[in-house]
Amino acid sequence: MRNLCLTLLLAVCFHTFVMGQERITWSHLADVTFKPVYNAIHDTNFLMPTFGDNIKSYKGKEVQIKGYFLNLNPGSDFFLLSANPMASCFFCGGSGPETIIEVKFVEKPPFRTDQVITVTGTLMLNKDDVDHCNYILVGATGELSQ
Repeated sequence: MRNLCLTLLLAVCFHTFVMGQERITWSHLADVTFKPVYNAIHDTNFLMPTFGDNIKSYKGKEVQIKGYFLNLNPGSDFFLLSANPMASCFFCGGSGPETIIEVKFVEKPPFRTDQVITVTGTLMLNKDDVDHCNYILVGATGELSQ
């Protein structure tokens, strides 16, 4: 009986550890609207987000999402995850800012641009700082996806 209880306890702990993050998709990140707001520092309008209740429910939680790795400046620590490959990403194609996530990796990642990866990290929602993306994953790790 004691062994059975110990086995069940370990199974529950393992399940909680493995399933601790929530898997999200790019459709979750589409729960946002944008309106132009003037920024005096940059003397231009920026599209500023208003996040919906669904995506706000993931704020501060550990999430996992699959996408295309983008390294726009190989000498820096600025990395993005995109719903689309480089040729059709937010910067190069017709997609919107909700199709990219700024990723702050724990360690510099070994990935190359356009490799499909799965990233796990804590989701932050950025509605004010125009120098960063609207979605940011902090404390992130990644792995190649099949």
